[in-house]
Amino acid sequence: MKLMLTEQVAEFLGVKVERVKRLARESLLIAKSEDNNGEMQFDADEVAKYKELAERFGGF
Repeated sequence: MKLMLTEQVAEFLGVKVERVKRLARESLLIAKSEDNNGEMQFDADEVAKYKELAERFGGF
């Protein structure tokens, strides 16, 4: 499992970091862990699946 930081997820999805944090709060993206600085880390495969699903529904 490859982990992505919040900034990496935002760049991959083409959204702002605040949007990724909101998606995590709303349980649309689930953080797998946090690093030493409290930064959320997400599974890259799950992020890719979320992006595909969001594009099917018309984008972000």
